[in-house]
Amino acid sequence: MSKIIRIGTRDSQLAMWQAKTVQSQLEHLGHKTVLVPIKSTGDLVLDKPLYELGITGIFTKTLDIAMLKGIIDIAVHSLKDVPTILPKGIVQAAVLKRGNTNDTLVFKTNEEFLSAREAVIATGSLRRRAQWLNRYPTHTIVGLRGNVNSRLEKLETNEDWNGAIFAAAGLGRLELTPENSVNLSWMIPAPAQGAVMIAALKADEETRAICAEINDEQTEICTSIEREFLNRLEGGCTAPIGALAYVNKTGELNFKGILLSKDGTKKIEVSKVATIGSHYNIAEFCADYIIGKGGRILIDELERGDKITNIYSTKKLTNDQIAMFHEDVVAESNDSIKINPNRLTKSVVRNEIENVIITSQNAVDALLTNFSAAELQFKNIYCVGRKTKRMVEKRIGKVKHYEQYAKDLAKHLVEFIDGTEVTYFCSNLRLDTIPDVLSENHIKVNEVEAYETKFDAEKVDGDLDGVMFYSPSTVQSFLKQNKAKGIAFCIGETTATEAKKYFEEVRVANAPLVESVVELVNAYYK
Repeated sequence: MSKIIRIGTRDSQLAMWQAKTVQSQLEHLGHKTVLVPIKSTGDLVLDKPLYELGITGIFTKTLDIAMLKGIIDIAVHSLKDVPTILPKGIVQAAVLKRGNTNDTLVFKTNEEFLSAREAVIATGSLRRRAQWLNRYPTHTIVGLRGNVNSRLEKLETNEDWNGAIFAAAGLGRLELTPENSVNLSWMIPAPAQGAVMIAALKADEETRAICAEINDEQTEICTSIEREFLNRLEGGCTAPIGALAYVNKTGELNFKGILLSKDGTKKIEVSKVATIGSHYNIAEFCADYIIGKGGRILIDELERGDKITNIYSTKKLTNDQIAMFHEDVVAESNDSIKINPNRLTKSVVRNEIENVIITSQNAVDALLTNFSAAELQFKNIYCVGRKTKRMVEKRIGKVKHYEQYAKDLAKHLVEFIDGTEVTYFCSNLRLDTIPDVLSENHIKVNEVEAYETKFDAEKVDGDLDGVMFYSPSTVQSFLKQNKAKGIAFCIGETTATEAKKYFEEVRVANAPLVESVVELVNAYYK
């Protein structure tokens, strides 16, 4: 073939080794090649901004530009350095058979420091840092940058360092693996670690066909799963994420992934086994598992970085609710109250009850903890809140009437109740609104404490722009540990009434929903 394939590469020693390996394999198959080391982007100017082309990788950007300018035909990369989304017009043409996937600890004299409380380990990788601190939380991590040779030299010259972590493949390829080193089999590597990838232009079908001749299918399958897992998790941030897929001797594909906080104190792991051919959904399954176990919140914390919390929610928010916040909101949330159902005797529901008031979903849960739905012989059920109404009708029976707020329900009962007596299933911290209004109008209220509300707020450090409240008891609980700070964002008028006793500014949501309180907060930042 007359075509000479121009192989683009960075000019570092390791990058040149990778490029020469590709060159050797192509030439072994009879193709002509030439190496084109690319040093800088100074004279490579495109007619479109880099962001329009999707060029983002710090280690791959120079070669991407050179390829798009027609200076090279293919680019050789360490696949772990390649962004999971390639620039427009560039595709993965091949991946070579994978090398050692492990991380390696290089130490100075011996490994005794591993059992010591104090030790100093060098690495520039967030992933390695987080996993090391998760395993050795009292050790100190220091930064380490540069090529393989310079990093080995820095380890040698820094007397207080006990060891440094490297990619085993990089050390092995340069024949620099010291005797005083050990593979860290417990550490999950970076996605696609140990793999060499060839990129080409999507439109260059001839070059792509040539590269396909040296593609290793098993490595392609495994690294594609790892990179899809990374893509589904990272959301544009740099996160401590590890992933490894491999095919064992029986032909099964094994996958394990990990997401950590930067300091290693939080860790979420996942593993999955599948046969080749039924492996296509592994990355999606494992990423969804991580997200479902708190990964979304962990990634949001990583993206947030060192930003200071400005909004606090007295109710634990879901991932979807957190995602609704304005970009300027840095929110933390925790449940400020705990609910425990009380033990109720059978005598409470032995006979049919003509009129029943249920003002919360907690009361529904408490009733069904003690009794079956069939035992709850309620003739007329009155509720506060749309969600409570839906829950009652789904689990107990039809609701005769509901209102969004307690005072409105009390007014309705005064005018329309059948009879002169009601049974009110409430909390030990219930408000006086319903009992007071009904009693004043000669309606007897039989109160049954169905559940207990306990204050369980945490102390919140720093100044806040505002606090989100969902009931009077969340206000009371928060103020047991904290001073009134900023604006009180309240789910309804009853909660606002309590908040006004302590906060100078109180705002009320349009509807008694958590999402409406989030919208209320967002309106403040717009």
